[in-house]
Order: sequence, then structure tokens, then C-alpha cells
Amino acid sequence: MPVNKRSKFRGSRTCGGGTHKNRRGGGSRGGRGHAGGCKHHFVRYYMQGMTYGKNGFHHDQQLQMKVLDIGSIDMMVESLLREGLAKQEGDIISIDMTLLGIDKVLGSGKVQKKLHVAARAFSEQAKAKIEGAGGQTVTV
Repeated sequence: MPVNKRSKFRGSRTCGGGTHKNRRGGGSRGGRGHAGGCKHHFVRYYMQGMTYGKNGFHHDQQLQMKVLDIGSIDMMVESLLREGLAKQEGDIISIDMTLLGIDKVLGSGKVQKKLHVAARAFSEQAKAKIEGAGGQTVTV
């Protein structure tokens, strides 16, 4: 009784491949060379680190501004004072948003404290709310 394929197909002309016309040419292995790299063999090429399609085209990096609402800043004032990221002189609280990594201050939320805020950019609504509460905006 044969145990493995080698001994099972001894003396056989096609070794289990059907007629003698089968297993001919590159079609039996899915094409020759890099054939099918973007179709039926994409996983093989992806695992080997190869790519297909337009290679080497990169979009320009767009600047992503980090933003924060003035209402959130107003709520964070106590924790910023505790951590030393804000200074208080009387009833005026000074905050430098560039130290926090914030680029632009937006105008959503309520302002209840006198804030002197320094940032790279402010929305018109944020400026109006800060100055309406008696604070100042400084563009860095």
C-alpha cells in the first residue's frame, strides 16, 4: 500500500495532473514573472514589500492646525494654574497656548474669567468673547 505521493505515482505518466496536456505553460502557475501582481497575486507581492500602480507620487503635506475652543480653555484654567502652564496676577490669568501645542483658538463656549491668551491664530468669535469678558488676545 503506497504511503506517500512519491510512491503512489511511481510509474504514472502524469502524476495526478490529469491528461498530458495539463500543467503546461505559465498559465498553470498564474502567469510568468510579475504577472498578476495587481490582481490575483496581490497578496504575494504585498507580503514581499512590492507595490503596484503609480509609485513615488506623494501629496504635499498639509498643515494640520491644532485647535481648542475658548470654552474648554476657560474650564481648564484651574488645572493649568496647578501645573504651572498659566500665570495669575490678580484676577487676570495669562495663558500661552503655544506651550500647550495649540495653534488656533476657536470661539465655541463661554468665557467667565479675564484671560490674556497668546496663540498663533484666533477666530473672530474667540477674540470677541475674550475681549468681551475683559481679557486680551495676543497673536504670536
